[in-house]
Amino acid sequence: MTLTRETPLRLTQYAHGGGCARKIPPGELEDMLDGLVRQATVTHDTPLLVGPATGDDAAVVALPAPDGAPAGAVVCTADFFGPVVDDPYDWGRVAAANALSDVYAMGGRPVLAVNLLAWPRDLLPFALAREVLRGGLDIAAEAGCHVGGGHSIDDAEPTYGMAVTGLADPGRLLRNDAGRPGLPLSLTKPLGLGVLNNRHKVTGERFAQAVETMVRLNRDAAQAALAAGAVCATDVTGFGFLGHLHKLARASDVTAVVDTAAVPYLDGAREAVRDGYVSGGTRRNLEWVAPVTDFGTTDAGTRLLLADAQTSGGLLVAGEVPGAPVVGELVPRGPHSVVLR
Repeated sequence: MTLTRETPLRLTQYAHGGGCARKIPPGELEDMLDGLVRQATVTHDTPLLVGPATGDDAAVVALPAPDGAPAGAVVCTADFFGPVVDDPYDWGRVAAANALSDVYAMGGRPVLAVNLLAWPRDLLPFALAREVLRGGLDIAAEAGCHVGGGHSIDDAEPTYGMAVTGLADPGRLLRNDAGRPGLPLSLTKPLGLGVLNNRHKVTGERFAQAVETMVRLNRDAAQAALAAGAVCATDVTGFGFLGHLHKLARASDVTAVVDTAAVPYLDGAREAVRDGYVSGGTRRNLEWVAPVTDFGTTDAGTRLLLADAQTSGGLLVAGEVPGAPVVGELVPRGPHSVVLR
């Protein structure tokens, strides 16, 4: 891409995909990891409480007290992606909020992050990278999380994110496998981020409602879920609402019934689907969940929005969260992981 005074620099044009839509498709990822899910041989005074087997948002290890009882837990995660918006400061904020979300989705509190930065130094000025890092610092400061440095490389595409460490109460974790029949499902952010981001990438239109949603921390939602007694949750990111709900239902050995009319969407999301701004990641998500989903009479546009690859989406909580819409419930396991009504 040749830049001139008449051609403003657009970061999204330097990445072949945007945000969490660039995740390796869930089906391909599970095939790749098959047989690799095992615990390393470590001393068992720090047992692994949550690992890869349940498809959770972060790993959790217990910290023992001197008497051997669990004194606390450490939550660890990493998340990074290419530019999802053209503004470098906003991209930094979105990427940081997205990385911190994995800790909140486990019921934890982020305390330390390190930056992960890949930058095409011969193509893009470091002044833009500085703005990306500034955005990440500002979001981390809002979260009360230290940023202790990081790692950077020269690479073909700009990429940014964070590795985050948090603390949690081992007796009050939010896990994928703790859902039980009879619990309602609450969703704390509207869907449609993927299609709006894709429209932005193609047309340059800016969607302030999408940016505001992506940079909003899931801290308050996680605290509200814990206060309400919830023990099961996940965040909705690259695998879409349906993909993350399927993983939760599978891990908990239940079926999730979704009231499609109750699911909230961002303004402009349905129009973006209608006009064809659907990422390949969203279509792969839908293909992956199709065999385990009873779609009923749900129309094609709604199916795509429910599978839309979100970036820094909300929490999906098994329980009622004040202020968040209830979008379904968990029921005893049936022939499908997810049923749409």
